[in-house]
Parts: sequence; structure tokens; C-alpha cells
Amino acid sequence: MNAQVVAAEIGPLRIFNDAGVFTAADVHVARRVAALSGADIGDDELIAIALAVRAVRTGSTCVPLATIGEITPELESAEDPAADTVLPWPDPDRLVATLQASPLVTGCPSGPLRPLALMTSDEGPLLYLRKYFRQEQAIRAILEQRGASRPTIDPAALEQAIDRVFGPLVPGSDYDRQRAAAALAATSWTTVLAGGPGTGKTYTVARLLAVMEQLLGADVRIGLCAPTGRAAAQMQASINDYRATSQHLSTVPVATTVHRLLGWRPDGSFGRGAGNRLPYDVVVVDETSMLAVTMMSRLLESLREDTRLILVGDPHQLASVDAGAVLADLVDRDGTGTELPSAFVQVARPQGHFTEAEERRLAGGVITLTRGHRYGGQISEVAEAIRAGDADRVVDLITGPAAGAFESRQVSLLAPDAVEPVRRDVLRWAAQLQNAARAGQAGEALEALVSHRVLCAHRDGRHGVSGWSRQIIDWITEAGGAVPRAGWYSGEPVLVNANDAAHQVFNGDSGVVITDTGGSSGDGLAVVFARGDEIKTLHPSQLSDASPVYAMTIHRSQGSQFGAVTVVLPELDAQLLTKELLYTAVTRARHTVQIVGTEEALRAAVGRSVQRASGLGSSVREL
Repeated sequence: MNAQVVAAEIGPLRIFNDAGVFTAADVHVARRVAALSGADIGDDELIAIALAVRAVRTGSTCVPLATIGEITPELESAEDPAADTVLPWPDPDRLVATLQASPLVTGCPSGPLRPLALMTSDEGPLLYLRKYFRQEQAIRAILEQRGASRPTIDPAALEQAIDRVFGPLVPGSDYDRQRAAAALAATSWTTVLAGGPGTGKTYTVARLLAVMEQLLGADVRIGLCAPTGRAAAQMQASINDYRATSQHLSTVPVATTVHRLLGWRPDGSFGRGAGNRLPYDVVVVDETSMLAVTMMSRLLESLREDTRLILVGDPHQLASVDAGAVLADLVDRDGTGTELPSAFVQVARPQGHFTEAEERRLAGGVITLTRGHRYGGQISEVAEAIRAGDADRVVDLITGPAAGAFESRQVSLLAPDAVEPVRRDVLRWAAQLQNAARAGQAGEALEALVSHRVLCAHRDGRHGVSGWSRQIIDWITEAGGAVPRAGWYSGEPVLVNANDAAHQVFNGDSGVVITDTGGSSGDGLAVVFARGDEIKTLHPSQLSDASPVYAMTIHRSQGSQFGAVTVVLPELDAQLLTKELLYTAVTRARHTVQIVGTEEALRAAVGRSVQRASGLGSSVREL
């Protein structure tokens, strides 16, 4: 029996539950909210509650009611009998009228409970769970308030600081958006620094902080954070590397997770908020695309009005696991209507270097870095075509005449049953990894570790991490490599699964077990992790939660770079098969990408976007 089907449900929710639109959780919550309301809740209202719950579960903050009939059932297989079911969706206009008069929106007789919020927007009526509407409203209101004024900055002092940190501007050179980003951050209370992989976002952040120190003094208070411990550690390492070679940044605070910065407590509450604000003059959030609406609202509420906030990330990557796509919403929306700061115009001289749309976003504090430094050629062209959603262009660049225009083939498409090139790459990777590890060569082993990685959409199944990990282990074993089925061995790749602040390793960190040539441990083994130019060494017993990593999910690869990647596309009808997933996977590679899948699956991925409904992109008002 399907665990997602509520056998006791006999009302209209059962039809949607059987079809795979609503899960058991959606149905149970809808029934419980209706019971708690103390009111007579009709069928349309029950469907509305379940829709609002489903929206959050699938990453949206609201439901566009005008298009509910387009919602696709979450079926495991296209052959599922429920796929042919005609669903009795309520008429959108009738549903809006019902909700306007519903106690779920206006107030329940059982008390102050108003679980739903009904709003109108440029995209039509939107239905929210009220908690998420309040969070969106908080984000919107605080950003508008922060954008209504500008820091007072002396243009001459700003230009001098930027020249000192970035070097004097060379006449006739290409326009430098990184310098412009530093100028925008200095002249705005909120700055969004967007850009694809390899465009120099972290490079810019390090120098931007140095500019802030030049302007605000060496005692400037800086808070560095990211949604994950691994992303925070990577930002810390990059800034430390800059500080080690520069005289312009005297102190760097310890980067931490957003949760820890805000004082997260085990009961789910936070120490920081509107009544206990953060003490920083500057707060930087890296990998903001992974930040959900709940955490963004809490962060904004915790900032002083005179704190400069710098949000950094790639809006085209996969969004947060929880509800919301805040970074993409902030980048996509037009400017707030304010003019560019005069000091920014004098120093950055943006005229003629940005499109009209970009200039409107600059007025709203958004700047996008466009020049890639990680890779070029075919990978860059394919990534741009994926981002644009141009499936014909993607296929032409990989398998068509356009592929022949590149000096070297960086991206290839392999049929699911023709994976011999992957086997060769995996065996070469494993041999390099084990040879360096057994010789106790930590640096060489870490270089080999990131020379190749297999990336999958799912954790489980034949096309997922579990299936591919078994395949890779079999290949290595057949080739004579030692892959013990239990216990750590020299040359084994390791993935950390939980943050461990005591040992400074974080969820998503990759390391490798090596032979401990120093003999400091009884079993002769150590685990090493890269920390910028430094190497962190632990004994395997010090890892509280880690597992071998022969393949990993594309979600967990965010923020990582590999010499080459093998991307395993899921089945054609998989919900995860989207252009954001493919873009994230392809842009993890520096040199080569192998995509395992059919042309049909490739086209489906490029043509399908993650559907996350939100009201942040436009103004909303009560209906």
C-alpha cells in the first residue's frame, strides 16, 4: 500500500491524494486546520489549505490561484493509472470568492486563528500560509526601508580606497565590474552581488571588505556567514588567502553559518531579532541562493539600520531546500525607483557599461559580475545556453555542428548504456587518489580528489548516488583496486554529513583518507581536508558523521569545483530534471563535462524550470 495515500480520507482531498497532487501530510494538515478553526469548512477551502501546505513543501511561498489547474501530479511513473484522472479543480474565481469570505482568512470562531492570507499581485491572486506571507512582507518592508536612504560617503575617499585595494584604473582597459561592486556596496545599505561560477564573487568580497576597512576604520565590525558550514569555511579560506598577501585587510572575523550568527536555539527560536540586533557594521552572506525566506526574514530583522548587508550568490543555481528563492527574486525584480547614489556614479562611472535593465537593478543595489574566470570555451557556451533555456542551442553545442567550432571538446553526451568513458575516468581518478594517499602525500591526494566527481540528481535508485556508488566500487574492485567493504582505507574519499564545530569540519566537506607517515595514530591513517592553501588533518575516529563519497548529489555539490564532472541525468519524467539542476552540475567543472543521458532528457532539463511561486518579485496587497 502507498504510504502517501490516506485510506481514511473519503472527501475531495482523496481524489487529489490518489492522483499524487497532495501527499498524506498535505491532507492531514488540511483536515487538522479545518478542525481547529471551529468553523464549517467546505470542500474548496480544504483544497485551498492543502494547496498552501503543498506549496511550501515544494519550495514555494504561495499559490498562484489563477493557474492551479496546471499543477502537475507528483507521480513516480508516467504509467501510473492516476495520470489519466481528470482532477476536479475548483474554478479559480469561485475559489477566490469563497476564500474572501472564509474564516480561514478573515478569522476563525475558535480564536484568533487566521491560517491563510489571500493577496492580489501583478500575477493575479496569491494564497499563502499566513506565516510565510508575514515573512515575505517583513523582507519587502525592511528592504524598502533600507533602500530609502544612502550612506554618506566622500567620493574622493571612496575612489582612493578602491584604487588602493584594486590598483589604479588603467586607461583604456575593460570596464571592471568588481570595482563597481565595491563602490555600490560602499554607497548602499543593501547590495546583491550576483554572478555565475568563476566570475570572481569571493575575490570581490575580500577586496570589498578591505575597501570598507579603508573607509570605516580598522575597527570596523564585520560579520561573515553562509547557509552551510562548508560554504562559510570556503569563504573564510578565500578571505584568509587574500589577507595573507595583502596589507589592506588587517583583521577577519570567523565566518559561521547564518543559524549560528543569529543565535539559533534547539527549540527553534533565535537569540537575535528586532529586539536584539547584530552588532556589525558590515554583514556578508555567501551562497545566498541557498537561503530560504524564513532565514532571510530573520536575518533582516536582526540588522541595525546602519549595517551594510552584502548578499552574494548565483541566482541561476538550485535554490534553497526550504521555501523561497529569495536571491533570484531580488535579482529579477526591477529597481525600487530610486536614483543611483551620486558617489557611486562619480566613482564607478557606470554610464554605457550596463543595460537599461541593469541600471534599474543597480538603483536597487543589485550588480551582476559577468566575466568568467573558472572556465571558457564550450563549457561557458553550454552553461549560458542552459541558463537561457535554449535546448536547441545546448544540443547543437554538445552534439551538433557548433561543437566542432571549439579547439577542444569539453562537453559530451553519453548514452546511458555507453559509459565506458566514465569507467576509464573513474579508474584513473581512483588510481591517482590511492597512489598519492598510500604514499602519505596529502596535497597530491587532495588534488586527485577534486579532479573528477560523479554527480547525480537523486540519492537513491539506479540513476542515483547509491546506484552509481555501487557501480564505481565494482569497477575499482574489478580493476584490482582495494575497496574494503567495512572500515576506512588509505585512498578512500570521504564526505562529511554533519557540522562539527569542535573539529572545524562541516556538512558537505570532502576529504581523503591517507597513510599517516608520521605514525601518530595506531592504525596509520589520517583524513585530510583542503582549507584554501592549508591542509586540515584529523584521525578517522574524530569524524562523528562521515561516509565514503564515490558519487554525490548535485545539490550537495553546490559551491564545489572539480576538474571534470560526470553528470547523470534522471529519468525523463523526474521532478528534479530542470535547467537549474543541469546548470549547477555543468558549472561545477573546470575542464570537462560528461552528461550521461538521452538527448530527450537533456532537452527536457533545459526546457523545464524550477517552479517556485513567490510574491517578492512584485508588490502584493490584500484582496
